[in-house]
Amino acid sequence: MNTSEKLQLLQDKNSQAEAGGGAERLEAQHQKGKLSARERLQLLLDSNTFQEIGKFVTSHHSEMEDFLGDGVVTGYGAVHGRLVYVYSQDFTVYGGSLSAAHAEKICRLLDLAMKNGAPVIGLNDSGGARIQEGVVSLGGYADIFYRNTRASGVIPQLSLIMGPCAGGAVYSPALTDFIIMVENTSYMFVTGPQVVKTVTHEEVSAEALGGATAHASKSGIAHFTRANDAEAIALMRRLLTYLPQNCEDETPAVPYNAGSDEIRPALNQIIPDLATQPYDMKEVIHELLDRESFLEVHADFASNMVVGFGRLAGKSIGIVANQPSVLAGVLDIQASTKAARFVRFCDCFRIPLVVLVDVPGFLPGTQQEWGGIISHGAKLLYAFSEATVPRVTVITRKAYGGAYDVMNSKHIGADLNFAWPTAEIAVMGAKGAAEIIYRREIQHASNPEAKLQEKIEEYNEKFANPYDAASHGYIDEVIQPSLTRMKLIQSLEMLQNKNDHLPKKKHGNIPL
Repeated sequence: MNTSEKLQLLQDKNSQAEAGGGAERLEAQHQKGKLSARERLQLLLDSNTFQEIGKFVTSHHSEMEDFLGDGVVTGYGAVHGRLVYVYSQDFTVYGGSLSAAHAEKICRLLDLAMKNGAPVIGLNDSGGARIQEGVVSLGGYADIFYRNTRASGVIPQLSLIMGPCAGGAVYSPALTDFIIMVENTSYMFVTGPQVVKTVTHEEVSAEALGGATAHASKSGIAHFTRANDAEAIALMRRLLTYLPQNCEDETPAVPYNAGSDEIRPALNQIIPDLATQPYDMKEVIHELLDRESFLEVHADFASNMVVGFGRLAGKSIGIVANQPSVLAGVLDIQASTKAARFVRFCDCFRIPLVVLVDVPGFLPGTQQEWGGIISHGAKLLYAFSEATVPRVTVITRKAYGGAYDVMNSKHIGADLNFAWPTAEIAVMGAKGAAEIIYRREIQHASNPEAKLQEKIEEYNEKFANPYDAASHGYIDEVIQPSLTRMKLIQSLEMLQNKNDHLPKKKHGNIPL
């Protein structure tokens, strides 16, 4: 074979690899509203930056036809000019099923990402383990899981679910930091509808069991959902702008010119005069952050807690906030777990935390107690307590009971704690406190209702304000709401070189 023929062979093999499972299967993918594995990478990565690794790998399974690449496209490229490693499963090749060779390609990518300190993005579209390979395929999954775990907290690991993801396939995305699902074309479950029907006799569709909506609102597995492949990929590109390359880097700041709008007068009118009247904490968040910079995480799950990324003076921060317009902003099992996970992610990757507090306490009831609110609430307490990134708290209104402690109080290591004049920091609400403290006095009064009201007002005057906490140093400053943005910018600038370390240990034992 001469040089010309060898070059032609290479070209033929490249074309064969890029064709995946062939034109007919690619058209079937398009008919489902899905892009191909390579089309997805073209949208995700900056133009002309993709460099493929393992293009000619095959499974070498004697009973099956070989496809170059073996059902997964792996390599590296750039997003906004920054290095990322990517793998994109190809559903046109044996349904994107995972073989030993397929798994080895992904493992190689994860190893390279760890060595070079860059994010890994997985585009998942797979029918699961390749049954014909038996236990070898299962071993391949475990090899990936092991690397996911080792990489956790070292490099960002991000998952796009763009088709089926079932059985063992779900655990790799579950070990990553964020999951984006595509509505109506993707699903995740350990056991599918047919197995569920056989075992529990429940009739359920794949979409209802493990679709994007179910996981975004019911299980909390999905952090984001989008309508189609293109929108999901665009969101992934945006998410990366808030994240560093690895745990030792800082997130690049975006250009920011300080203007005349650092003072936000609208915040002075946002808290209702009536203490029981709700307001939207997202309005506070949008006033505090750089314009159009808020990216909410888990928007459809545990809506009594708001978490997400934003920017202050061009720098990336994490926001954790009670939402008084949903369940009065109370802490429950789901809200606690949601916030704890987000706090730990930000702490892993040196992203400062701003915490906005308006919390009446923990949600009471048998369902919460039997569901483990004690240990789930302790997850949030643990997450804040171990976090060494800059942490600043602003109490806007209620901060009652143990929830005051848990929501990044001074006592669990917050660096700076501010309160608005509308803040109420106390063991409990005025009515409940008055009924306990002054029970006998109220019972023996000629007009118990009038006496109760008198004691409520007395308690409010004494405790339902931020000044008692400030007198103990638990609040660093009581500030005008309109000045909050400016205070946060100044505080985080002061804390930018914070150097704090946990006691020497192998690792803590978070209450899982």
